[in-house]
Amino acid sequence: MVFKKVVVRLLKESLEKCGLNITVVSPRDTIFDAVDERDLSFFEKIFSPDTTLDSMLGGIKPNTVYKFKDSFSLLYNAFLLPQSNGRKVVVIGPFLQERLSETQILELCQQNKIEPRYQKAVNEFCGILPIFAPNSPVFVFLDSFCERMWDGKYSLVDVVSDGAFGQTPLTEASGRELDEIFLDTKNMERRYAFENEILDAVAMGSKSKLNKIFSAFNGAFFEKRVADPVRNAKNYGIIMNTLLRKAAERGGVHPVYLDRISSEFAAKIELFNSVEQGNELMTKMFNDYCRLVREHSSSYSPLVNSAVTAIDTDPAAELSLSALAAQLNVSSVYLSATFKRETGKTVTEYINDKRIAYAKHLLSTTALQVQTVSLHCGIMDVHYFSKLFKQKTGKTPSDFRAEAKKRR
Repeated sequence: MVFKKVVVRLLKESLEKCGLNITVVSPRDTIFDAVDERDLSFFEKIFSPDTTLDSMLGGIKPNTVYKFKDSFSLLYNAFLLPQSNGRKVVVIGPFLQERLSETQILELCQQNKIEPRYQKAVNEFCGILPIFAPNSPVFVFLDSFCERMWDGKYSLVDVVSDGAFGQTPLTEASGRELDEIFLDTKNMERRYAFENEILDAVAMGSKSKLNKIFSAFNGAFFEKRVADPVRNAKNYGIIMNTLLRKAAERGGVHPVYLDRISSEFAAKIELFNSVEQGNELMTKMFNDYCRLVREHSSSYSPLVNSAVTAIDTDPAAELSLSALAAQLNVSSVYLSATFKRETGKTVTEYINDKRIAYAKHLLSTTALQVQTVSLHCGIMDVHYFSKLFKQKTGKTPSDFRAEAKKRR
């Protein structure tokens, strides 16, 4: 009993310092009992309330660490505590192996039947989940911990579920080779140092500093997370696009410019079909974000800046001149005049342009239904959405998507 308490306390304190949630539950408990209470509203949307951990994993055996995935691609580790007579399960997670892209989150929401009105909350939830690659030192620690706890005799079972629990485990292996893990860790540290230099140069808008750094860039910096090298390059491009956007924001670029450039690169990342093309696009991304910092800063007044930020942040929100004016505690007349003077557009024109731009992005990069795209753009009437889209682009949403597919 003393051993169990000391072991669990050590594991819990160590993993929580790394940002991982860890709980001890019964095999008959559900995942709801294993996750943070503050996140229950999310998990209630993707889990059946009567599905137990034991049924998820097809039965939990002693001396075995299970790695499993839920229907939203979130990962967990679980194992029975020794000396608990099969009554206590340690559950670690949820976590991710790589950051989910906006497209992945949108399509996962559609697959899990999560309504668009919850999209912002889901994005925020996924944005704060810890990221741990399979070769992370966290799992080196967990391997060592389990080896000590079970005298070196344990198995790692990877439940390849793709969201369908209760399947028979497909793969089984012992602890990983430490030499390989340490080598990967060193490469990871080198890549992170390179990335930080790039981000600092972009945040300063320093082209000269950037030129000295990015000449070292090549495909070796693409982390090998999947077998396909092009998919690796695309995944890395998605990550860097997000990091560069944050660096440019740190450099003082207004969100309206950041949203535009990041959306453009998000679409281009999915279009290249070789690592060489990926290298070229990454170099262009570095340069364009750096140029953006040099050329643009937030020139809007605090009032208009707040209005633009509110519109850019959540196109699906209830946006109107009167709603924004009430939120900003000014009259509609004053906001309208100030907004038009500084941006050159009326509030309604800016809202519609932003929504149609977002719609074009969703139609080009996801398989969401047109009606779902309309809801994600804050337009409840799909017929009005189609009319507005054609008015702005000259094409129906379906025609635009078909043409976007041909260009891929």
